[in-house]
Amino acid sequence: MTTTGHAQAAVAVGAVAGALAYRRSRSSSLSRRRKDPSADGDAGDRGGNQGGSGGAVEPRGNGKHVGILGLEAYFPRAYVSQSKLEEHSGVSPGRYVLGLGQDALAVVGDGEDVNSMALTVTRSLLEKYEIDPDDVGRLEVGTETLVDKSKSTKTVLMDLFPANPDVEGATVVNACYGGTAALLNAFHWVESDGWDGRYAIVVAADVAAYARGPARPTCGAGAVAILIGRDAPLAFSDPRERATHAENAHDFFKPDPSVEYPTVDGALSQACYYRALEGCYARFCDRVDRSDGAGTDEEGDDAGAGADEKKRRFDADGADYFVFHAPYNKLVQKSYGRLHFLDARRRRARALARKDSEEKKDDDRDEGAKGRVEDGGAPQPQSAPPVPAIAEEHLSKPLSETYADKSLEAALKAVSKASYARRLSDANAASKLVGNTYAASVFFGLCSLVDRAGGRGELTPGKTIAVFSYGSGALATMYRLHVRDPSASSSFGGGVDGAGRRRRRAFAVEEMAKKLDLAARLAAREEVGPGELDLALEARARLHRGGAPYSPAYPNVGRMFPGEFGFCATSRACLGRSDACRNVPRGSLRLYEMRCSTDVASKELTISSEPTHESELPVLEYAKRTSLAKLPASGPADMFQSS
Repeated sequence: MTTTGHAQAAVAVGAVAGALAYRRSRSSSLSRRRKDPSADGDAGDRGGNQGGSGGAVEPRGNGKHVGILGLEAYFPRAYVSQSKLEEHSGVSPGRYVLGLGQDALAVVGDGEDVNSMALTVTRSLLEKYEIDPDDVGRLEVGTETLVDKSKSTKTVLMDLFPANPDVEGATVVNACYGGTAALLNAFHWVESDGWDGRYAIVVAADVAAYARGPARPTCGAGAVAILIGRDAPLAFSDPRERATHAENAHDFFKPDPSVEYPTVDGALSQACYYRALEGCYARFCDRVDRSDGAGTDEEGDDAGAGADEKKRRFDADGADYFVFHAPYNKLVQKSYGRLHFLDARRRRARALARKDSEEKKDDDRDEGAKGRVEDGGAPQPQSAPPVPAIAEEHLSKPLSETYADKSLEAALKAVSKASYARRLSDANAASKLVGNTYAASVFFGLCSLVDRAGGRGELTPGKTIAVFSYGSGALATMYRLHVRDPSASSSFGGGVDGAGRRRRRAFAVEEMAKKLDLAARLAAREEVGPGELDLALEARARLHRGGAPYSPAYPNVGRMFPGEFGFCATSRACLGRSDACRNVPRGSLRLYEMRCSTDVASKELTISSEPTHESELPVLEYAKRTSLAKLPASGPADMFQSS
């Protein structure tokens, strides 16, 4: 082998096995950004150290600190255990709990839809944070579960703003990504010169429903409402700290409006998720590095021992927390492992680029200098802890050939295990219990992080959260939020006081955690038998086949949290709160009539399995005994709010 060949081998073995596999435990101080006097905006607004931050400095940006002021989440009261669903579905134990990483999923029948869930979560946000509806200037909804192909869910929510028609925004439709598009729209509105000082609210709501088969255990339902303004405790401080990936892919789509279930190519969908993650992550790292003043390829590379912390590049350990779109938890685990894989590939590419540069300089050096390179002169960390290495064969493969590589998957799980537990376990806790919520999924992760880490007092000023949102079709964005301690003197709460002065109010992460109370609310749900998932989805399927007007079949009265909106099975007497509906027995089943023009058709609800839980007995027995529901002719199902 030539001297050049030895030198290349030294880099490939030394830099890859050492520096490339090196996983350091970076302290949260690495996420704290330096003050940038040259950034746009008033330097005084950017502030200096925040109270309780231990000297943390505000991130650079324009000083407006647009971001999240408050969060509220909604999920149905009924849920199914994944372990019992395994038994009910006849699959091996652990197939869903371990194979998907899921513990439970929310069950929703035909008595709720995205409109009712959006009404519930928005009303709750306004009440918990004591927001005057007149102080809201933008309201935007993200969903893929359409109720109407023309009428916007946002317009339905305007019933909550009866005296305030001056509200911008609409409904954004895209698989799983609509909520993020609505969020970015709201951020830009609040940041713009056109902002009128009022709040923005973003609502993400969806029902994830799948036909019988391997995807059914990834069902779920829920909604999240987000209050947005300036001087936020979770701030999108620097709008440049984001990256997007867009492509045309048919991995998941719903071509038939009469069928709620999607057409899914599972393998392609996972590949699209990985591909979007790779595209976003590469560009996001570059932009954050520029924002943070990280070094170029020739200087400040974190592969070098003793590198200045301020010059270290962003990587999979570079944020205090990560939040991912979570169709199921195992995909999040594997995806975070792939960030470490992408880091190793980038380091390898930089090491080889440096080596090429050194070889050119070697032409003018003496043999001694060449010998030092050959003997291992490539920069390596001398105190790297022993960790599982990523094989060279994986680092040199085309990325598309690594998606289904089980040996690589196992290696990445080992490499990223400790960091995953530290940076993602809190964010993934809620989705493991609720299931997939499509557009709301990434925001459920943020709610879960705030509830758990924020509730423990660990989301302190100076820490950062990297968020990755993905939607099939495909669209994805990665962005960074900064945890801050807002100043009460610069936080506009909307509205005016008695003297005509605009009210000022500070929001805080601790307040969000207390108002969410997510863990306690999840624990207060009602477990139902796994057969009820089939029943609920069959009821929804009949609704989509038949259309309106209809009366709900799946029982919801008595299975709803106080204050929820839903559809009543009787008639217009139920408009308003649920008092008039209390004569409907808990657990009863009312089959609904399907109307097409003047023809009336009604079908028996088919039960394909025996009850496996005592809560199913009243519902299943009623369905077996009933061949035709004699419901009074009425208009479209009415909306009520449970008491």
